[in-house]
Amino acid sequence: MTIHTLFAKLDSYYSDMVDVRRFLHQHPELSFEETETSAFIAAFYKELGVETKTGVGGNGVVATITGAKPGKTIALRADFDALPIQDEKNVPYRSTVPNKMHACGHDGHTASLLHLGKALHELKEELTGTYVLIHQHAEEYAPGGAKPMIEDGCLEGVDLVFGTHLWATAPLGKIQYRAGAMMAAADRFEIIIQGAGGHGAQPHKTKDAIVAGSQLVSNLQQIVSRRVNPIDSAVVTVGSFVADNAFNVIADSAKLIGTVRTFNPEVRTQIEEEIERVVKGTCLSAGCGYEYEYFRGYPAVVNHEEETHHVAAQARLVPEVTLIEEIEPEMGGEDFSYYLEARKGAFFFTGAQQDGVSSPYPHHHPKFDFNEKAMLIAAKTLGVAAINAQS
Repeated sequence: MTIHTLFAKLDSYYSDMVDVRRFLHQHPELSFEETETSAFIAAFYKELGVETKTGVGGNGVVATITGAKPGKTIALRADFDALPIQDEKNVPYRSTVPNKMHACGHDGHTASLLHLGKALHELKEELTGTYVLIHQHAEEYAPGGAKPMIEDGCLEGVDLVFGTHLWATAPLGKIQYRAGAMMAAADRFEIIIQGAGGHGAQPHKTKDAIVAGSQLVSNLQQIVSRRVNPIDSAVVTVGSFVADNAFNVIADSAKLIGTVRTFNPEVRTQIEEEIERVVKGTCLSAGCGYEYEYFRGYPAVVNHEEETHHVAAQARLVPEVTLIEEIEPEMGGEDFSYYLEARKGAFFFTGAQQDGVSSPYPHHHPKFDFNEKAMLIAAKTLGVAAINAQS
């Protein structure tokens, strides 16, 4: 089989790919609630006669296509959950579900892999090896769907695993990759400061949780700037600070929620410990008590070098790819990291910026959208990378 045959089939499926993406976009489901989406994916494969397993690790679906000749087993993954965001786009395929939206491109990932699976199935008599198509639920919300799917056996017998993310802020035709650490570990922390509230006119009789919290926000910034080796990238961000009271009341308590992003596991542990040290010291000086919880999210996405360069080399065979570049690490998180901890493989970005849009809305924005032509590029790049990994 020539790669050109695969590409031609994918070209012929493009309008169907768009239809599927738009249907999914109109009917989003949140993480761990994706029962209808899961059923839709399974029905697509079953209609083709593809071996399909449902309920994998929860709402996951795994389809398996076996070629006529023995070879490696290659896994390809796409996620399919949406986000709790109101869709504000003025397009015919706008979400029909209030406060739920595909604001990250997972609908496109799914449509792309479904039609790549269809092409591989139709060409199976010419294929070498086995292709495992992993449709994963709950990427957006930790603990995520990847880990339970792996625990439920989705990688059994798999030699290599590849995945991509449609990247709406990168130009169409661009493939972005990185050998080694590509995306950060994404953690969350919650801090409750317990003071002693009182009348706003009598601060000397209180322990002001807002003042302590304000000092804490400032002090936490010193962890990265003064405690972490400058060679190691890290982020500590307080994203929420709540102490709701009347204008003339000194706050009894305050709650801070934030995120930590790291690449180095040792730095990850260091920051977890440093946050508590800073909280303890700040609250001690203010005479306040505290509660501190640290929630570990996904580990860093660390690509395997040989497999990453394989993807970059194979992307050059895709006619629509105009630029292939190795990028700096991204501080966003992805639970594709679990697949790469279990098997060799690579994760990459497929440029999906819309035509004529110079400043695209970012991922997770209420007006997020992407160039649907990128789905075809993603399918071709994953397909050629998988097929040519057999040699």
